[in-house]
Order: sequence, then C-alpha cells, then structure tokens
Amino acid sequence: MTTRIQFLGATDTVTGSRYLVEARDARVLVDCGLFQGYRKLRERNWAGVPFDVSSLDAVVLTHAHIDHTGYVPKLCKLGFQGPIYCTHGTADLLQILLPDSGYLQEEDARRANKYGYTRHRPAEPLYTKRDAERSLGQLRPVGFGEPFEVASGVTGRFTRAGHILGSACLALRADGATTTFSGDVGRPRDPIMKPPAPLAPTDYLVIESTYGDRRHPAEEVADVLARVVTDTVERGGVIVVPAFAVGRAQHLLHLVATLRAQRRIPELPVFLDSPMAISATKIFCRHVEDHRLSEHECHAMCNSAHYTRTPDESKAIDRRSGPMLVISASGMATGGRVLHHLRCFLPDAKNAVLIVGYQASGTRGRSLVDGADELKIFGEYVPVRARVEQVQGLSAHADYAEMLDWLRPSGLSPRRVFVTHGEPAAADAFRRRLRDTFGWDVVVPEMEEGYALE
Repeated sequence: MTTRIQFLGATDTVTGSRYLVEARDARVLVDCGLFQGYRKLRERNWAGVPFDVSSLDAVVLTHAHIDHTGYVPKLCKLGFQGPIYCTHGTADLLQILLPDSGYLQEEDARRANKYGYTRHRPAEPLYTKRDAERSLGQLRPVGFGEPFEVASGVTGRFTRAGHILGSACLALRADGATTTFSGDVGRPRDPIMKPPAPLAPTDYLVIESTYGDRRHPAEEVADVLARVVTDTVERGGVIVVPAFAVGRAQHLLHLVATLRAQRRIPELPVFLDSPMAISATKIFCRHVEDHRLSEHECHAMCNSAHYTRTPDESKAIDRRSGPMLVISASGMATGGRVLHHLRCFLPDAKNAVLIVGYQASGTRGRSLVDGADELKIFGEYVPVRARVEQVQGLSAHADYAEMLDWLRPSGLSPRRVFVTHGEPAAADAFRRRLRDTFGWDVVVPEMEEGYALE
C-alpha cells in the first residue's frame, strides 16, 4: 500500500490542524486541533471525524496550541485509546491547556443555557474538563532529535520549531518515504524563543502559511508598547491585552519587565489575569532548552505582574479605577476572562485594547482589528469606543520572507509540498513563492482532500 495523507483541517483557515497519514500497517493523526472563528468553522468540531476512531494507531502533536490539540479530548471521548506523542514541553503545557479548554466548553454551555442564546436545548459542551484530564494519561513525551516508533512501520523525529515552548517540526517516515510537518514556525530573532532548527531532507513537506502573503513590519515592539501604555495612562485609561496564554503572555511580561527597568513606562498596576498563563509562565522557566532568557530574566518576567487566579480576583479588576494594564486570555478574544474585561472597558474612549497576535477570520479579535463599532459578547452588543491598536511585531509566526530564509540552508528537494494553515490568499501567495523560489511542485489542499505519497 502506498502511504496516503488526507487533510482534515487547516485548509482555507489557520485553525483545526488535522492530518491523517495512512501507511501500509498503520494509521496516524498528526495534530488534532479545534476549529475556531466563524460559526461555520466551529460547527466542524461537532461533525465527528471521517474515519473509524478505533482504527487509529497513534496521534502526534507538533505543539500545544488549541488549534493543534484542542480536539484531543473529544477524540478520546469517541473511543481513541492509543498513544499521543509530543515533546516534553508540549506535554507539560497540555496539563493546563486541555483541562482549561474543557472548563471553557462547560462554561460556554452553562452561559448559553442561562441566557438562552443557543439553538440547542440544552446546550452541551463538546467535552468536559474531566474528559480532558482523562486524555492526558495517553500523552507520551519524546525529546527533540530522539527517533521514536509511532506505530508499526512508522517512525518520527521532532526538531525545534521556535514557535512556543515545546513546539516542533515532525519528520514522519513510513513505507520508505519521509513526510515533514512544519507545525507552526517561529521567527529567527524572537526575543525569548530559540530559532527554528534547519530541516533534514524530506520526500514531502507540509508547511504552514499563516503569514504567507505578508511581512512583519520593521517596528520596535518595545517602542509601540511603551507609547500605548504612556498615552493611555495620561488619559487615565486601562489597557486590555487579549493574549495567548502560552508564548505571547510571557513575551509581554518580559517586555514589561524590561521597560520598567529602563524607566520607559509609568508605574502602574499590571495584572496577568489567566490561570493558564500563570501556570504556563512557571513552566516556561523550567524549559531552558527552548528559550533564550537567563535565570535573572525569567525571575524578572515572573515578577512583573500581579497574578489573579480566582474568578473573584478577576472580577475585582473591572471594579478598579485608574490606569492599569490587564493581560488576559484568550488571544483572539474567542472566550475566557478577557471577554469580561472587554465588555467592561470597550465602551470608554479613554481606554485602549492592544492586539498582539494573529486574529483569525470570524473571531472577536479580528472584528476589532477590522474596525468594528460594536462587539457581541455574551449575547449582547457592546459599543467599541476604546482605542484599538495592533502590534504585528509580536507575532510568534515567521512571515513569508523569514520562512524562505529558514528553508534555504536546508537544501530541500521534496517531491511535493502541501501548503496549509493559512487563509486562502495567504496560502496561495505562499504556494507561488515556494514554486518561484525553489521550483517545487506545490499545492494547496482542499478540506478532506487526499494524496498518495508514492
């Protein structure tokens, strides 16, 4: 049997990464993410999977972000009982990310039932916190560069991707051919993460294209943050930052600590209002193999904000007056505590919302970036009068030029390249750049499209 790959997510979108690899003696799922954004995308989470879950031998995860891992508890709930391979950093992060995702699923269902904004009676969570906790028992951590047997006749190897803690590119070998999955690729000069490692020769390449049609601006991120904080403090306002709990929150804390030490921002209370981000920050400092920060810098980062762990502490933030900086999840404002802060602070023109990461189509964060004058939160429309500013330079994804620079030294000559994890314009632009730059055979797969890897 010829190895076959089927694309079950991250096609025409940056969410829901799922790639089914079928070899002679095994069936493996690479990444197992949730779809986020538009309702039409989110509904895919409820549609099940187009294969027999009991026939799946293993799952391999490139990194911990929910768009790559958030469907794991549901897959296990559907009957998958096999191993789930990932790096040690990813395994540590999933101990907090997956139960949190289950809790948010339960909270969304509870709130929908309480306030009646659901088409289903009653609304049910996709999975629960308990479901997520059960799935953690199937994790099998593997070190970078360490070959491991994924399933019968299939071996894997992780190399550093530089995107977030534990993020990896995966080389999967089956039936005499190697297919490399880029996962999400970080930037070469990220201030806290080590750069992505060069790729080894591969027969096939599945590569992300989040920024396939864009360059990151040559802005000094610290300057932008210092300006937004200073201007908002002068107005007596509050800065709300929707931030990914893993990666972006730690980057922001490091910037705050640095700017304070340099006396470039006024003294003001800084809150890290995300139990998940608090836990991720502690895990970050345990994995020195992944990041650039010294022990002193880690200590400064961890002590740059007040940690609000309980719901009551979080609610108290919204009752405060005077300038403050609130860093809260989720990064695209799709759920979590940041929604309460946005509902509270968006209507006041003296406040600011700082967008610090990629915002997928259909998310509240994308609506803010696109200039929406109101935002639907908890079934109600909230006016947007606060200033909305975006910082592109904080992205943890390489832009197209950085991706090309990363690929060149590897001297790859794949038989075919599959461009995924990008919105349609970005994916097609990156397809053309790869073809024109390297002369590769490059395609952009459609949802559920399959290819033979001969």
